Amino acid sequence: MLTIGKLGQAAGVKVPTIRYYEQIGLLPEAERSGGNQRLYCRKALDRLTFVRHARELGFTLDAIRDLLSLSDHPDQPCAAADAIAKTQLAEIEKRLARLSSLKVELTRMVAQCAGGSIADCRVIEVLGDHSLCAADHGHREGEGAS
Repeated sequence: MLTIGKLGQAAGVKVPTIRYYEQIGLLPEAERSGGNQRLYCRKALDRLTFVRHARELGFTLDAIRDLLSLSDHPDQPCAAADAIAKTQLAEIEKRLARLSSLKVELTRMVAQCAGGSIADCRVIEVLGDHSLCAADHGHREGEGAS
């Protein structure tokens, strides 16, 4: 049995994340010691490692929940898991295309900068007027700061 700290260390996940995953049902609630300390078995470590790896690949928590549900029924065909992975791949391809477009635009902005004063700065000018961009690079309405 592993304590929450040892589980986090073994899976490469921070303790608050483990608590959150328990709260939202991605991990089952841990057993408790006599001193009320969380204790986890090997199955919890395997599940947490699965979740961490899926997050690294960009899967949403809902997609991970669906994949975990599928993995709990190993006799099912894998078509549903394939569909979830294909959806994630399509999202990654969209992001890559957008990043490629952003790179082209930023490269163009920097190349056009004459290095003079801010009053003549092409970077500031283009950022202030989206119509000066060479192409639409995926501006989305309602997109918040990260």
